[in-house]
Amino acid sequence: MNPIHSTIRNVKRFHAIVTTLAGFGFASFLQDTGIERLLDRGAELLGRPSRETQHLSAAHRMRLAMEELGPTFIKAGQILSTRRDLVPEEWTKEFSKLQDKVPPQPFEEIQERLREELGGALTEIVAEVDPTPMAAASMAQVHRARLKDGREVVLKVLRPGIEETVEADLEILRFLANRVEARFRNLGVKPVELVNEFAREINKELDLEHEGRATDRLRRSFEEDPGVVFPEVFWELSSHRVLALEEIHGLPVSRIKPGDISPEDAKRAVQSGANAVLRQCLEIGFFHADPHPGNLFVLPGGRIAFIDCGMTGTIDPAGRLQLARVVHGAATGNVDEVMSAAIALADVDPETIDQRLLRRDIQDIVEQFHNVPLERFNLTAVLDQFFATLRRHHVTVPGDLVMLIKSLGSIEGVGRTLDPEFDMISCARPFIERLILEHSSPLAIARRMKDATAAYAHLLESLPEELSDLFSRLRRNRLTMNLELRGLARVTTAIEHASRNIAYALVIAALVVGSSILILSDKGSDRWLWTTVGTVGFILAGLIGSVMLAANRAYSRRNEPKP
Repeated sequence: MNPIHSTIRNVKRFHAIVTTLAGFGFASFLQDTGIERLLDRGAELLGRPSRETQHLSAAHRMRLAMEELGPTFIKAGQILSTRRDLVPEEWTKEFSKLQDKVPPQPFEEIQERLREELGGALTEIVAEVDPTPMAAASMAQVHRARLKDGREVVLKVLRPGIEETVEADLEILRFLANRVEARFRNLGVKPVELVNEFAREINKELDLEHEGRATDRLRRSFEEDPGVVFPEVFWELSSHRVLALEEIHGLPVSRIKPGDISPEDAKRAVQSGANAVLRQCLEIGFFHADPHPGNLFVLPGGRIAFIDCGMTGTIDPAGRLQLARVVHGAATGNVDEVMSAAIALADVDPETIDQRLLRRDIQDIVEQFHNVPLERFNLTAVLDQFFATLRRHHVTVPGDLVMLIKSLGSIEGVGRTLDPEFDMISCARPFIERLILEHSSPLAIARRMKDATAAYAHLLESLPEELSDLFSRLRRNRLTMNLELRGLARVTTAIEHASRNIAYALVIAALVVGSSILILSDKGSDRWLWTTVGTVGFILAGLIGSVMLAANRAYSRRNEPKP
């Protein structure tokens, strides 16, 4: 059986993906993975003429391929565009241009899904559903609806069949990622990690209840703030595949033109939006990870509304504190503060990095922003450069932190679009100073001492039992120790290879010496028997030597790093 058939159920879709990638100029890369040997007519598929896109960059060609491959790949690119810790910057910029506009699903199919998901609630609560969609994206379609009590809502409905499509595509992506990771080294990214990250995010987006819970949580967090609005969730009309939300009547930031809103309303909206995102990131610890202009609405009076809470992130109190210390250290020129915060944020062993080089690079960042006037202090630029420096030193940055920076960068960009005088760092300063002061306050210190005392008390309480167990194991000779030896397989292989070489060399040496003795002992004889045997020995030694050289070349090719 073909290996592809035994691994992937949707072989036809696999062929379509491979053909499309080859058509956009990635045939040689696919050949390097050995995929053409696993496919029926694989060489023919990869050998077809590519499109007239070779003058474009690889990132641009990949974006075009993703748009052609459809929903799963479009969403993959959009999610990865926020993950600058996993994908090179050139590619994230290109992926951010991915268009998620597809022809709408026939309303009859949408209506059938609504009946399946909502049952009697659809007729009991909803007066009418507008058959013309407000928006049609790759994953879901949005329709206006009016309830019998007069309230206006929007119904977000997963496209029929989308879950099966995504499942099949994820299976293929995992297969490709494993092939690439097995065949290439030093790529700068881990393909399997990319696919796993994408799978986690897309599964969240396929569960509309997840978006509903996130919207509800953020709405409750800002109930006391009249300047910030999150839509109400109508749970009686929501399910895994349908989400009913209050319709927001306002002006999307992406469509605002000069003169559409007053300068005063623009300033109020920017201030409210920036404070909301900063509070989510630095106080609440749960944030809207994609506040781009299409997801923000300006309401009368300069209020700001957030929609589409499907992509969210979390950051714990320790992470929020270290992030605040990074910005505070950069603004005050304190390299030591930034350095210690960097190591704490990435949770890295200081012994595994070159601290001298890392400190030098952080010093360069601090010098760029130290003593810069607040109106020219770019918060996103500081964080971007900081995390780019960590990546250069092969320090893994938590994914939610990268999404947090993207969120701050988005709102900073929106703020400067609506109000050219907007100053993000002035908005952020109170939150940052409050975090640092709270950490250093007598109350916080007393709380940490209390927690530490409780931990030590628990340790002392459990110590007799632990020691008793240890001594019991010693008495019964049951004490075991597990050691993890990383890279042992490669060392073992190298030792075995060297041992074989020594064995071959000894055999060759014995043949050469023995054959020489035989030939010399036969000198002066007219029978030439031992000379013949000695000659055969020399030939055999030469053959074994040739085989050994060929085996060594093959071993070297297998173990040399791939570019």
